[in-house]
Amino acid sequence: MRFTFLHAADLHLGSPFKGLSLRDEALAARLARASRDAFTDLIDRALEERIAFAIFAGDIFDGDWRDAAIALFFNRQIARLAKENIPVFLLKGNHDADSVVTKSLSLPELAHQFPTGKAGSFELPDLRVALHGRGFSRRAESENLARGFPAPKAGWFNIGVLHSSLDGRAGHAVYAPCSLDDLRAKNYDYWALGHVHAHEVVARDPWVVFPGNLQGRSIRETGPKGAVLVDVEHGAVAGLRRLIVDRARFAEIALDAAEHDDPASLLRAVEARARAEAEQAEGHPLALRIRVSGASPLHGRLAADPARWRDEIEAAAQRAHEDVALERFVLDTEPAQAFSPVAGDFDFEALLDECLADPALREAARAALATIAAKAPSSGDPDSGGLADEIDALLREARDMVLARTENGGAS
Repeated sequence: MRFTFLHAADLHLGSPFKGLSLRDEALAARLARASRDAFTDLIDRALEERIAFAIFAGDIFDGDWRDAAIALFFNRQIARLAKENIPVFLLKGNHDADSVVTKSLSLPELAHQFPTGKAGSFELPDLRVALHGRGFSRRAESENLARGFPAPKAGWFNIGVLHSSLDGRAGHAVYAPCSLDDLRAKNYDYWALGHVHAHEVVARDPWVVFPGNLQGRSIRETGPKGAVLVDVEHGAVAGLRRLIVDRARFAEIALDAAEHDDPASLLRAVEARARAEAEQAEGHPLALRIRVSGASPLHGRLAADPARWRDEIEAAAQRAHEDVALERFVLDTEPAQAFSPVAGDFDFEALLDECLADPALREAARAALATIAAKAPSSGDPDSGGLADEIDALLREARDMVLARTENGGAS
Protein backbone atom coordinates (compact mmCIF):
# COMPACT_ATOMS: atom_id res chain seq x y z
CA MET A 1 0.00 0.00 0.00
CA ARG A 2 1.20 3.49 -0.87
CA PHE A 3 0.05 6.80 0.52
CA THR A 4 1.32 10.29 1.36
CA PHE A 5 0.60 12.38 4.42
CA LEU A 6 1.26 16.00 5.35
CA HIS A 7 3.26 16.94 8.43
CA ALA A 8 3.19 20.62 9.38
CA ALA A 9 3.73 22.52 12.62
CA ASP A 10 4.18 26.00 14.06
CA LEU A 11 1.74 27.82 11.80
CA HIS A 12 1.51 30.65 14.35
CA LEU A 13 -1.60 32.04 12.71
CA GLY A 14 -2.26 35.54 14.00
CA SER A 15 1.38 36.25 14.75
CA PRO A 16 2.70 39.70 13.81
CA PHE A 17 6.01 40.13 12.06
CA LYS A 18 8.62 41.17 14.62
CA GLY A 19 11.09 44.01 14.29
CA LEU A 20 9.52 45.51 11.18
CA SER A 21 8.64 49.18 10.84
CA LEU A 22 8.13 49.41 7.10
CA ARG A 23 7.51 52.70 5.36
CA ASP A 24 6.16 50.99 2.24
CA GLU A 25 2.49 50.40 3.10
CA ALA A 26 1.87 48.03 0.20
CA LEU A 27 4.83 45.84 1.11
CA ALA A 28 3.88 45.94 4.80
CA ALA A 29 0.38 44.72 3.87
CA ARG A 30 1.83 41.81 1.88
CA LEU A 31 3.99 40.79 4.82
CA ALA A 32 1.03 41.04 7.20
CA ARG A 33 -0.89 38.54 5.03
CA ALA A 34 2.06 36.18 4.61
CA SER A 35 1.17 33.62 7.30
CA ARG A 36 -2.42 33.23 6.13
CA ASP A 37 -1.46 33.15 2.46
CA ALA A 38 1.17 30.50 3.21
CA PHE A 39 -1.39 28.33 4.99
CA THR A 40 -3.90 28.69 2.16
CA ASP A 41 -1.19 27.63 -0.28
CA LEU A 42 -0.31 24.68 1.95
CA ILE A 43 -3.87 23.38 1.76
CA ASP A 44 -3.92 23.93 -2.03
CA ARG A 45 -0.72 21.92 -2.42
CA ALA A 46 -1.91 19.18 -0.06
CA LEU A 47 -5.06 18.72 -2.14
CA GLU A 48 -3.01 18.61 -5.34
CA GLU A 49 -0.84 15.88 -3.80
CA ARG A 50 -3.95 13.88 -2.85
CA ILE A 51 -2.67 13.32 0.67
CA ALA A 52 -4.23 10.59 2.79
CA PHE A 53 -4.27 12.66 6.00
CA ALA A 54 -2.71 15.74 7.60
CA ILE A 55 -0.90 16.28 10.91
CA PHE A 56 -0.46 19.70 12.56
CA ALA A 57 1.99 19.20 15.43
CA GLY A 58 1.29 22.22 17.63
CA ASP A 59 1.37 26.01 17.72
CA ILE A 60 -1.36 26.36 15.15
CA PHE A 61 -2.20 29.71 16.73
CA ASP A 62 0.15 32.28 18.21
CA GLY A 63 -1.75 32.64 21.47
CA ASP A 64 -5.22 33.61 22.64
CA TRP A 65 -7.30 35.51 20.10
CA ARG A 66 -9.53 38.50 20.87
CA ASP A 67 -12.06 37.43 18.26
CA ALA A 68 -12.72 34.23 16.34
CA ALA A 69 -11.50 35.48 12.94
CA ILE A 70 -8.22 33.53 13.08
CA ALA A 71 -9.88 30.31 14.24
CA LEU A 72 -12.59 30.69 11.60
CA PHE A 73 -9.93 31.10 8.93
CA PHE A 74 -8.17 27.94 10.10
CA ASN A 75 -11.44 26.01 10.24
CA ARG A 76 -12.37 27.09 6.70
CA GLN A 77 -9.06 25.84 5.38
CA ILE A 78 -9.09 22.43 7.05
CA ALA A 79 -12.76 22.04 6.08
CA ARG A 80 -11.46 21.96 2.50
CA LEU A 81 -9.57 18.80 3.44
CA ALA A 82 -12.60 17.31 5.17
CA LYS A 83 -14.70 17.83 2.03
CA GLU A 84 -12.27 15.55 0.23
CA ASN A 85 -12.51 12.96 3.05
CA ILE A 86 -9.00 13.75 4.28
CA PRO A 87 -8.69 13.36 8.08
CA VAL A 88 -6.82 16.03 10.03
CA PHE A 89 -5.02 15.46 13.34
CA LEU A 90 -4.26 18.44 15.59
CA LEU A 91 -2.03 18.88 18.61
CA LYS A 92 -1.75 21.80 21.03
CA GLY A 93 1.72 23.26 21.61
CA ASN A 94 3.01 25.90 24.01
CA HIS A 95 1.43 28.78 22.09
CA ASP A 96 -2.03 27.22 21.90
CA ALA A 97 -2.04 25.22 25.13
CA ASP A 98 -5.28 24.82 27.09
CA SER A 99 -4.07 27.51 29.49
CA VAL A 100 -3.34 29.95 26.66
CA VAL A 101 -6.13 29.67 24.10
CA THR A 102 -9.21 30.07 26.24
CA LYS A 103 -11.74 30.23 23.40
CA SER A 104 -12.72 27.31 21.20
CA LEU A 105 -14.74 26.54 18.09
CA SER A 106 -16.22 23.27 16.94
CA LEU A 107 -13.86 21.48 14.59
CA PRO A 108 -14.92 20.38 11.11
CA GLU A 109 -15.86 16.77 10.51
CA LEU A 110 -12.81 14.49 10.20
CA ALA A 111 -10.70 16.87 12.31
CA HIS A 112 -9.41 15.20 15.47
CA GLN A 113 -7.52 16.77 18.36
CA PHE A 114 -5.19 14.81 20.61
CA PRO A 115 -5.98 15.03 24.35
CA THR A 116 -3.88 17.11 26.74
CA GLY A 117 -4.31 15.20 30.00
CA LYS A 118 -2.68 12.02 28.73
CA ALA A 119 -1.61 10.52 25.43
CA GLY A 120 -4.35 9.34 23.11
CA SER A 121 -4.53 7.44 19.82
CA PHE A 122 -6.47 7.57 16.56
CA GLU A 123 -6.67 4.82 13.97
CA LEU A 124 -7.13 4.76 10.21
CA PRO A 125 -8.03 1.11 9.53
CA ASP A 126 -8.08 1.39 5.74
CA LEU A 127 -4.45 2.53 5.78
CA ARG A 128 -3.47 0.47 8.83
CA VAL A 129 -2.14 3.66 10.45
CA ALA A 130 -2.18 4.44 14.18
CA LEU A 131 -1.42 7.96 15.43
CA HIS A 132 -0.43 8.62 19.04
CA GLY A 133 -0.06 12.05 20.62
CA ARG A 134 -0.55 14.36 23.57
CA GLY A 135 -0.97 18.12 23.52
CA PHE A 136 -0.01 20.75 26.10
CA SER A 137 -2.37 21.62 28.92
CA ARG A 138 -0.10 24.52 29.96
CA ARG A 139 2.44 26.65 28.15
CA ALA A 140 5.52 25.78 30.20
CA GLU A 141 5.30 22.01 29.84
CA SER A 142 8.35 20.55 31.58
CA GLU A 143 7.27 16.90 31.70
CA ASN A 144 8.73 14.26 29.39
CA LEU A 145 5.47 13.50 27.58
CA ALA A 146 7.02 10.91 25.26
CA ARG A 147 7.41 8.39 28.06
CA GLY A 148 3.64 8.23 28.49
CA PHE A 149 2.89 7.36 24.86
CA PRO A 150 1.27 3.95 24.29
CA ALA A 151 2.82 0.88 22.73
CA PRO A 152 2.62 0.68 18.92
CA LYS A 153 -0.20 -1.19 17.22
CA ALA A 154 1.42 -4.36 15.90
CA GLY A 155 1.63 -4.66 12.14
CA TRP A 156 0.47 -1.08 11.54
CA PHE A 157 2.32 2.10 10.56
CA ASN A 158 2.66 3.99 13.86
CA ILE A 159 3.14 7.74 14.13
CA GLY A 160 4.02 9.71 17.26
CA VAL A 161 2.89 13.35 17.31
CA LEU A 162 4.70 15.56 19.81
CA HIS A 163 5.50 19.23 20.41
CA SER A 164 8.94 19.17 22.01
CA SER A 165 12.38 20.72 22.13
CA LEU A 166 13.86 17.19 22.32
CA ASP A 167 17.24 17.49 24.06
CA GLY A 168 17.40 21.22 23.32
CA ARG A 169 17.68 23.44 20.27
CA ALA A 170 19.32 26.87 20.16
CA GLY A 171 16.84 29.73 20.28
CA HIS A 172 13.96 27.61 21.57
CA ALA A 173 12.66 27.27 25.10
CA VAL A 174 12.83 23.80 26.64
CA TYR A 175 9.33 22.30 26.49
CA ALA A 176 8.33 18.62 26.88
CA PRO A 177 12.00 17.61 26.84
CA CYS A 178 12.99 14.09 25.84
CA SER A 179 15.83 12.24 24.18
CA LEU A 180 16.07 10.49 20.86
CA ASP A 181 16.35 7.23 22.81
CA ASP A 182 13.00 7.99 24.46
CA LEU A 183 11.41 8.21 21.02
CA ARG A 184 13.15 5.11 19.68
CA ALA A 185 12.01 3.13 22.69
CA LYS A 186 8.40 3.44 21.48
CA ASN A 187 9.15 1.54 18.26
CA TYR A 188 7.08 3.87 16.11
CA ASP A 189 7.76 4.33 12.39
CA TYR A 190 7.63 8.13 12.29
CA TRP A 191 7.73 10.95 14.82
CA ALA A 192 5.93 14.12 13.70
CA LEU A 193 7.44 16.85 15.86
CA GLY A 194 6.76 20.54 16.32
CA HIS A 195 8.22 23.51 18.24
CA VAL A 196 11.59 23.97 16.50
CA HIS A 197 11.24 26.46 13.64
CA ALA A 198 14.14 25.18 11.55
CA HIS A 199 13.55 22.19 9.29
CA GLU A 200 15.50 19.20 10.60
CA VAL A 201 15.54 15.48 9.98
CA VAL A 202 16.79 14.39 13.40
CA ALA A 203 16.95 10.67 12.60
CA ARG A 204 15.87 8.12 10.00
CA ASP A 205 15.66 5.01 12.18
CA PRO A 206 12.94 5.76 12.98
CA TRP A 207 12.19 8.98 11.13
CA VAL A 208 12.15 11.90 13.57
CA VAL A 209 11.33 15.17 11.83
CA PHE A 210 10.83 18.85 12.58
CA PRO A 211 9.13 20.33 9.49
CA GLY A 212 10.02 23.87 10.59
CA ASN A 213 7.54 26.70 10.77
CA LEU A 214 5.30 27.64 7.88
CA GLN A 215 6.39 31.27 7.58
CA GLY A 216 9.41 33.10 8.97
CA ARG A 217 8.32 35.95 11.25
CA SER A 218 11.56 37.66 12.27
CA ILE A 219 15.24 37.95 11.44
CA ARG A 220 15.78 34.88 13.64
CA GLU A 221 13.89 32.79 11.06
CA THR A 222 15.71 33.00 7.74
CA GLY A 223 15.54 30.86 4.63
CA PRO A 224 12.71 28.91 2.95
CA LYS A 225 9.85 27.75 5.18
CA GLY A 226 7.03 25.24 4.82
CA ALA A 227 6.04 21.68 5.73
CA VAL A 228 6.90 18.13 4.66
CA LEU A 229 5.18 15.44 2.63
CA VAL A 230 5.89 11.90 3.79
CA ASP A 231 5.62 9.07 1.25
CA VAL A 232 4.89 5.63 2.71
CA GLU A 233 5.20 2.34 0.85
CA HIS A 234 4.64 -1.15 2.23
CA GLY A 235 4.48 0.05 5.82
CA ALA A 236 7.70 2.09 5.79
CA VAL A 237 8.76 5.64 4.98
CA ALA A 238 9.90 5.70 1.36
CA GLY A 239 10.85 9.37 1.25
CA LEU A 240 10.41 12.87 2.57
CA ARG A 241 9.69 15.98 0.46
CA ARG A 242 9.81 19.57 1.63
CA LEU A 243 6.83 21.67 0.65
CA ILE A 244 7.92 25.33 0.56
CA VAL A 245 4.93 27.67 0.85
CA ASP A 246 6.20 30.78 2.66
CA ARG A 247 5.31 34.17 1.20
CA ALA A 248 8.10 36.35 2.63
CA ARG A 249 11.74 35.88 3.62
CA PHE A 250 14.21 37.34 6.09
CA ALA A 251 17.96 37.60 5.55
CA GLU A 252 20.96 39.35 7.10
CA ILE A 253 23.84 41.05 5.32
CA ALA A 254 27.12 41.74 7.14
CA LEU A 255 29.54 44.26 5.62
CA ASP A 256 33.06 45.11 6.73
CA ALA A 257 33.38 48.90 6.77
CA ALA A 258 37.17 48.57 6.63
CA GLU A 259 36.82 47.62 2.95
CA HIS A 260 35.23 50.96 2.07
CA ASP A 261 36.85 54.38 2.32
CA ASP A 262 33.95 56.39 0.92
CA PRO A 263 30.16 56.19 1.30
CA ALA A 264 29.54 55.49 -2.41
CA SER A 265 31.62 52.32 -2.18
CA LEU A 266 29.68 51.12 0.85
CA LEU A 267 26.31 51.81 -0.79
CA ARG A 268 27.37 49.95 -3.94
CA ALA A 269 28.26 46.95 -1.77
CA VAL A 270 24.86 47.10 -0.05
CA GLU A 271 23.11 47.15 -3.41
CA ALA A 272 25.11 44.22 -4.76
CA ARG A 273 24.56 42.06 -1.68
CA ALA A 274 20.86 42.96 -1.54
CA ARG A 275 20.47 41.97 -5.18
CA ALA A 276 22.04 38.57 -4.48
CA GLU A 277 19.75 37.99 -1.49
CA ALA A 278 16.71 39.01 -3.54
CA GLU A 279 17.63 36.44 -6.19
CA GLN A 280 17.85 33.74 -3.52
CA ALA A 281 14.43 34.80 -2.20
CA GLU A 282 12.93 33.67 -5.52
CA GLY A 283 10.44 36.47 -5.89
CA HIS A 284 9.36 36.60 -2.24
CA PRO A 285 9.24 39.95 -0.44
CA LEU A 286 12.48 40.20 1.50
CA ALA A 287 13.12 41.91 4.84
CA LEU A 288 16.84 42.60 5.25
CA ARG A 289 18.90 43.34 8.32
CA ILE A 290 22.07 45.10 7.23
CA ARG A 291 24.98 45.18 9.66
CA VAL A 292 28.03 47.39 9.03
CA SER A 293 30.97 46.81 11.36
CA GLY A 294 34.73 47.19 11.62
CA ALA A 295 37.23 50.02 11.92
CA SER A 296 36.84 52.56 9.14
CA PRO A 297 37.44 56.21 8.22
CA LEU A 298 33.67 56.30 7.57
CA HIS A 299 32.88 55.74 11.23
CA GLY A 300 32.55 59.41 12.13
CA ARG A 301 30.22 60.22 9.23
CA LEU A 302 28.03 57.17 9.82
CA ALA A 303 27.83 57.50 13.59
CA ALA A 304 27.15 61.23 13.56
CA ASP A 305 23.87 60.82 11.68
CA PRO A 306 22.68 57.18 11.74
CA ALA A 307 19.13 58.12 10.72
CA ARG A 308 20.36 59.66 7.47
CA TRP A 309 22.56 56.68 6.68
CA ARG A 310 19.75 54.29 7.48
CA ASP A 311 17.77 56.02 4.74
CA GLU A 312 20.72 55.79 2.36
CA ILE A 313 21.21 52.09 3.13
CA GLU A 314 17.50 51.40 2.64
CA ALA A 315 17.49 53.25 -0.68
CA ALA A 316 20.47 51.20 -1.87
CA ALA A 317 18.72 47.95 -0.89
CA GLN A 318 15.55 48.99 -2.68
CA ARG A 319 17.51 49.77 -5.84
CA ALA A 320 18.40 46.09 -5.88
CA HIS A 321 14.75 44.97 -5.98
CA GLU A 322 11.39 46.63 -5.44
CA ASP A 323 10.31 43.98 -2.91
CA VAL A 324 13.30 44.47 -0.59
CA ALA A 325 12.67 46.27 2.71
CA LEU A 326 15.06 47.22 5.48
CA GLU A 327 14.21 45.36 8.69
CA ARG A 328 16.99 47.10 10.59
CA PHE A 329 20.28 48.90 10.01
CA VAL A 330 22.88 47.94 12.62
CA LEU A 331 25.88 50.24 12.84
CA ASP A 332 28.77 48.71 14.74
CA THR A 333 31.79 50.50 13.31
CA GLU A 334 34.84 51.91 15.07
CA PRO A 335 37.08 54.85 14.17
CA ALA A 336 40.14 53.97 12.15
CA GLN A 337 42.13 56.03 14.64
CA ALA A 338 41.54 56.58 18.34
CA PHE A 339 39.25 59.47 19.27
CA SER A 340 41.15 62.62 20.26
CA PRO A 341 39.96 64.44 23.43
CA VAL A 342 38.42 67.84 22.87
CA ALA A 343 40.93 69.80 24.94
CA GLY A 344 43.92 69.27 27.20
CA ASP A 345 43.82 66.19 29.36
CA PHE A 346 40.03 65.99 29.34
CA ASP A 347 39.09 62.48 28.11
CA PHE A 348 35.54 62.85 26.84
CA GLU A 349 35.37 59.25 25.60
CA ALA A 350 36.27 57.92 29.04
CA LEU A 351 33.63 60.17 30.60
CA LEU A 352 30.96 58.78 28.28
CA ASP A 353 31.98 55.20 29.05
CA GLU A 354 31.75 55.95 32.76
CA CYS A 355 28.25 57.39 32.29
CA LEU A 356 27.06 54.37 30.32
CA ALA A 357 28.35 52.03 33.02
CA ASP A 358 26.25 53.82 35.66
CA PRO A 359 23.57 51.35 36.90
CA ALA A 360 21.08 54.20 37.44
CA LEU A 361 21.40 55.33 33.81
CA ARG A 362 21.01 51.80 32.51
CA GLU A 363 17.93 51.23 34.66
CA ALA A 364 16.40 54.49 33.41
CA ALA A 365 17.12 53.40 29.84
CA ARG A 366 15.48 50.02 30.44
CA ALA A 367 12.40 51.74 31.87
CA ALA A 368 12.16 54.01 28.84
CA LEU A 369 12.50 51.07 26.46
CA ALA A 370 9.84 49.14 28.37
CA THR A 371 7.46 52.07 27.93
CA ILE A 372 8.13 52.11 24.20
CA ALA A 373 7.71 48.33 23.93
CA ALA A 374 4.40 48.47 25.79
CA LYS A 375 2.99 50.80 23.14
CA ALA A 376 4.24 48.65 20.25
CA PRO A 377 2.31 45.60 18.90
CA SER A 378 3.02 42.51 20.97
CA SER A 379 4.89 39.66 19.32
CA GLY A 380 3.16 37.12 21.52
CA ASP A 381 6.41 35.17 21.75
CA PRO A 382 7.78 34.70 25.28
CA ASP A 383 11.03 33.34 23.85
CA SER A 384 11.89 36.35 21.73
CA GLY A 385 13.98 39.29 22.90
CA GLY A 386 12.66 42.83 23.08
CA LEU A 387 14.11 46.31 22.97
CA ALA A 388 15.35 46.03 26.55
CA ASP A 389 17.53 43.08 25.51
CA GLU A 390 19.35 45.35 23.06
CA ILE A 391 20.22 48.04 25.58
CA ASP A 392 23.99 47.57 25.16
CA ALA A 393 23.82 48.08 21.40
CA LEU A 394 21.50 51.07 21.72
CA LEU A 395 23.66 52.79 24.34
CA ARG A 396 26.78 52.13 22.29
CA GLU A 397 25.09 53.67 19.26
CA ALA A 398 24.21 56.77 21.27
CA ARG A 399 27.77 57.00 22.60
CA ASP A 400 29.25 56.75 19.10
CA MET A 401 26.88 59.43 17.80
CA VAL A 402 27.91 61.85 20.52
CA LEU A 403 31.62 61.15 19.98
CA ALA A 404 31.32 61.51 16.20
CA ARG A 405 29.43 64.78 16.40
CA THR A 406 31.88 66.15 18.96
CA GLU A 407 34.88 65.20 16.83
CA ASN A 408 33.30 66.47 13.59
CA GLY A 409 31.93 69.63 15.10
CA GLY A 410 28.41 68.49 14.27
CA ALA A 411 29.17 67.74 10.60
CA SER A 412 27.63 64.68 8.95
